[in-house]
Amino acid sequence: MTWTDFYLICFVVGLMLSVLSLLLGDMHLHLHLHLPFHLHFGGLHIGSPHGAHVPSAGQLPVINLGTITAFLAWFGGIGYLLTRHSNLYGYTALGISILGGLTGAAIIFFAISKVLLRHEADYVPESGDMVGVLGRITNSVFENGTGEIVYVQGGTRHSCGARSEDAVAIPKGTEVIVTRYERGIAYVRPWEEMAEARFDSNEAETQ
Repeated sequence: MTWTDFYLICFVVGLMLSVLSLLLGDMHLHLHLHLPFHLHFGGLHIGSPHGAHVPSAGQLPVINLGTITAFLAWFGGIGYLLTRHSNLYGYTALGISILGGLTGAAIIFFAISKVLLRHEADYVPESGDMVGVLGRITNSVFENGTGEIVYVQGGTRHSCGARSEDAVAIPKGTEVIVTRYERGIAYVRPWEEMAEARFDSNEAETQ
């Protein structure tokens, strides 16, 4: 494999991952890539899954899916152009490519931390606005414990801590309804459970 091939592969991989992340909403906090030390790329939160879940710009890890894909794309693209269309090769081209990749990653990091996360951090839901909201559990709610819910409100996706209204465990991926909202915590019940209860109630009324 030549240096040109290597740079081209980096560029293609970075570009494809960038497009995929945008399509899946990763740049908006929702494509989670879990690492052994519990760093969430895209989810953009560090540490325990049972705390607050909209990080501030200061909590955003420098190494996240957005910056990785940007680095690969810029690094590969610049390296490919240098080795294919210039007289620069070897360590010179490598050094310039690395600087270009870091520049691209820095631009993406700035965009996420200063624009997207600032918008998320400014959003403070009211209790009345949360009741009845449909969401999905993204971090399992254990019995008498706190997990995480992701929901859409005002055309924007948000996340917050979640607890079971009945103090029972709710697995990750379950669709839930917010029944009340207190001190930044959404109390939820599974959507299917509430739908079945409503169906049974309507059936009883018709008899």
